[in-house]
Amino acid sequence: MIISESIPSASRGRLVLGAFAFQAIGAMCGIAIGAVVLMVYPSLDAWRWMYATALAPAVLITIARFFIPESANWLIVRGAHEQAEKAVTRLLYRKPRYPQAVALVRHVAGEASAAKQSFLALFDPRNLRATIFSSAPWFLQDLGTYGIGVFTPTLIAAALGSGPDKIRSPTDLIASGIHSAQAAALTTSLLVVCIVFAIALSDRFGRIRLQIFGFLGCAVGLVIATLSIDAAGATRLYLIMAGVMLFNFMTNIGPNAQTYLLAGEVFPTEVRGMVAGFAAMIGKVGAVATTYGFPILLISLGTRTLLYVLAASPVLGAITTWIYRIETTGVNLDRIGR
Repeated sequence: MIISESIPSASRGRLVLGAFAFQAIGAMCGIAIGAVVLMVYPSLDAWRWMYATALAPAVLITIARFFIPESANWLIVRGAHEQAEKAVTRLLYRKPRYPQAVALVRHVAGEASAAKQSFLALFDPRNLRATIFSSAPWFLQDLGTYGIGVFTPTLIAAALGSGPDKIRSPTDLIASGIHSAQAAALTTSLLVVCIVFAIALSDRFGRIRLQIFGFLGCAVGLVIATLSIDAAGATRLYLIMAGVMLFNFMTNIGPNAQTYLLAGEVFPTEVRGMVAGFAAMIGKVGAVATTYGFPILLISLGTRTLLYVLAASPVLGAITTWIYRIETTGVNLDRIGR
């Protein structure tokens, strides 16, 4: 949201998604680190070292956060006009200094309005459409993304038919983990490619079009993966790989990127942080539900039925996006909700 509120509207999509692209880079680094740790330290408690590798960057980022200029929009709606001007001055700092001075227009009637907002503002008629639009598609997107993403290594490793067939010892478990990481790297590498496409197309074609197109593509990918159940040999592998890779491509060019972007755009400044946080939380409810529920449903429903159920969630996401759509491409955030 700091990025969204601090850059020109014409390039907001590209720059916000440019930051989002580092999620994909982080995912690739995480897979590489996990595989290296297992190879260097093949032990059941290797996960402790994997977690430890995240401490140093986390500390650095926490410290760096204190040096980021605050959003001038956020300060203004709280009546901190002078602080907002200082924040913009810091943001625009360059050598030689230009502009020499920053003066922001005062909107006395709208200032300090954020202090009066409560959690119930999410469901105020003025914000309800945006709340549904930002949270429901995010929930449905995470159902499919985490349902497939978390278990992609296992599915692909099984399809490849390499690695230990049965886990008979800790050595087999570790070997299976290394093999799964290598398989995950293949599909996760698509994340970077997908985000590049999202960056290039978001401001050109609009958030709504990409989100709907991406949702429908995810459904097609899951249906293709389902067809692998009746296939055999190399065909089975090709269908699984094609379905998973299509799903990853479409979700990251569409709903995975666009829900992240839209949540920081569709609300008035005075409630943007609170409601965007609520939308992200609803999305993670879907992530947690499918992560823990996937193994249970896989046993009770079977692979075919479960994949069809997952394929229905992006279709519902596309329908929800169209019904509650709010296009923000090129729109000045100060006009949202006015």
